Amino acid sequence: MIMGTSLLWPMVVYGVSVLMVVAFMMGLSYVLGQHHAERATGDPYESGILVTGSARVRLSAKFYLIALFFVIFDLESVFIVSWAVAARDLGWMGYMEILVFIGSLMVALVYLWREGALEWGTRKRTSTPSLIKGAL
Repeated sequence: MIMGTSLLWPMVVYGVSVLMVVAFMMGLSYVLGQHHAERATGDPYESGILVTGSARVRLSAKFYLIALFFVIFDLESVFIVSWAVAARDLGWMGYMEILVFIGSLMVALVYLWREGALEWGTRKRTSTPSLIKGAL
């Protein structure tokens, strides 16, 4: 079913009003903002400490992997807490579903652990990776 024009006009009014508010705020900040360009204006300032080196530091990919794993497993805790809030209403079926959910999280964690994704140092491989083993 296609939305009629009678249902579309509130969206248009909302979109136009949002654009007007954004334009007003940007114009007001330009008019009221400071307009000066001293030498120290563009320099970074962090807790009174002057910058001594470059901000372009190479970091190991392990930092990003650990952060990604943290976000994934931390997000899952939100689902578990929301299940806990509604546990009585969900009954035994909800309990079985959360057991399957936590079980799949445990399988993923064991897989990451066995593959060495959680190891910070380098790991010496003595055999072929487990994915290749299954194909042989």
